[in-house]
Amino acid sequence: MTDLKIKRLKNKKSLIASLALFAVFLTLFTANPASSANQPRKILTGWIPYWSIKTSLPAVVNNADLIKEVMPFWYTLKYNSSAKSAFVADLYSPANPSVPIANPLATLRGAGFQVIPTITDGMDKLVLANLLASAANRTKVAQTISDFVVMNNYDGIDLDFEGFAFVDGNKTWAKTAPLWAAFVKELSVLLHANKKLLSVSTPYNFNPSERQKGYTVYAWPQIAPYIDRLRIMTYDYSVAKVGPIGPIAWTEKTVAYATSIMPASKVYVGVAGFGRDWVTKVEGICPAPFAKAIKAGAKAATFVMRDATSLAASYNTAPVFDAKNGEATFTYTKSYEGTTAAGLSTICSATRTAWYQNAQSFKMRADLVAKYKLGGMTAWTLGMEEPLAMDAIRQTAINIAPAKVLSTLTTDKTSSLYARVINLNGLITLEDTTPVAAIPVRIEGKSATDPTWRLLGTVTSGADGKFAAPILFGKPTSVRITTEGTWERAESVSNEIAIQIDRTMSLSAPATMKSGAPFAISGVVRPRSAGATVSLMKYTAGAWKSVATTTTDEQGGFTFAISGEKRSIVRYQVLVQSDAIWRQVAAPEFSIIIR
Repeated sequence: MTDLKIKRLKNKKSLIASLALFAVFLTLFTANPASSANQPRKILTGWIPYWSIKTSLPAVVNNADLIKEVMPFWYTLKYNSSAKSAFVADLYSPANPSVPIANPLATLRGAGFQVIPTITDGMDKLVLANLLASAANRTKVAQTISDFVVMNNYDGIDLDFEGFAFVDGNKTWAKTAPLWAAFVKELSVLLHANKKLLSVSTPYNFNPSERQKGYTVYAWPQIAPYIDRLRIMTYDYSVAKVGPIGPIAWTEKTVAYATSIMPASKVYVGVAGFGRDWVTKVEGICPAPFAKAIKAGAKAATFVMRDATSLAASYNTAPVFDAKNGEATFTYTKSYEGTTAAGLSTICSATRTAWYQNAQSFKMRADLVAKYKLGGMTAWTLGMEEPLAMDAIRQTAINIAPAKVLSTLTTDKTSSLYARVINLNGLITLEDTTPVAAIPVRIEGKSATDPTWRLLGTVTSGADGKFAAPILFGKPTSVRITTEGTWERAESVSNEIAIQIDRTMSLSAPATMKSGAPFAISGVVRPRSAGATVSLMKYTAGAWKSVATTTTDEQGGFTFAISGEKRSIVRYQVLVQSDAIWRQVAAPEFSIIIR
């Protein structure tokens, strides 16, 4: 975990001004993503912390051409000692009381991003490791996280359990590693059963056969078959001592190891939107308020990339790019005036050296994505970067852009009755009309009450790029087809077709009755569900009038009890009223002879 992350976590109780945040969300719904003549490959992902929504969200939306998925950094796993169980705690809501969590989620989902929130380990030392040591507790934790993902309709979950590495102590790693691997496997089964993704974010690791060792507690080879994403935190190379945040050779080494033990498409290289600023030398006696912090070897200060140039300029210096490490650095002198603890006037002069990743650094790491055909790169955090950094990523992303795929959907009808087949036909081609054969195609649907698109079925295109699929629709649904992206081909989304589905009714009524004798008109509405409003209409004095209303039971059934009619031929009709999903439908009118 970075010093900046720790600092922000400690300040989580600070509130963001509601008026400023409201303006941000208002702007986001009208923001236009950056565009280019050629569509870039979407290689960038990143974290959206709960404490910086007003900077992170615009950065995401304005660079939607580069970003497919994001990780809201909003949750932590805590332990309830009374219940003796883990639970997912919300960090976002206490920090943003005036902006409901539904607001940023609506923005992200509306822009088409996959939302894979991060859960950190918020427990005390060894608590999580000890939980995972029990098979029963391990199952409970996995189920808790899986239920959380499904309940909130997230696209998956990202595990950032850094306590193993930085709190528990490396003497515990040998014991924790197999427990962690077993947990990841168990959670993977639960998530994949619900079509959800499992992402893991960990510090760096290296080939164990080599001299340099990494954070082996995260058992990359053992978890590789079960995860969908590995986000490597390739920063924090220099923390206590002056040096680069994540030198490029060191970064490439851990990426090369990761891609040797799992598909490269699962691997995401980390980039840092922050820098560190160390004191390397002090002359004179520093004032009392600065005496502990301003000394050689003191904890480094942190800053964000977008402020680096102005920070250097304020001290009449300019950053220099270090090609060997792939990072920028600058050195400056800062004076501190005040009084000593004894009240005497004093001044000291501190020499400080800063290191950070700039736009050129991001370009070099984006080039690793191209070289190893990685899934992409992951930024801690989105919104810290200078604008040129996004342009640098975009340059590489355009150069490695996959071939554009076109998906076209047609149907034999756009309206039908419940439980009737509608035939879908699709065509998958490249931009030059070359058919794309043997490509998996997702058929997705979205009804009025669905927050996101859901999977209806899968098919595979034929040699001519076409497919045909009969689908039974259970309610009015918009339908589309999508194809997943590969390194060679871009993902695709077809046109949407609205399919109107109407409920059906079966009625039971007598053909004839004696005058004044009671009788019943009953029926069943399909699909069967309770609470549908049904009206009985009677043709009287030249007009249809409602004479009775009821609701369906759990089996979709309903009954109208008629006390009796005078001698005549009575005309009836039954209506099922409209609701949030269904439009009004009417059964054919019918007559009963009253003799």
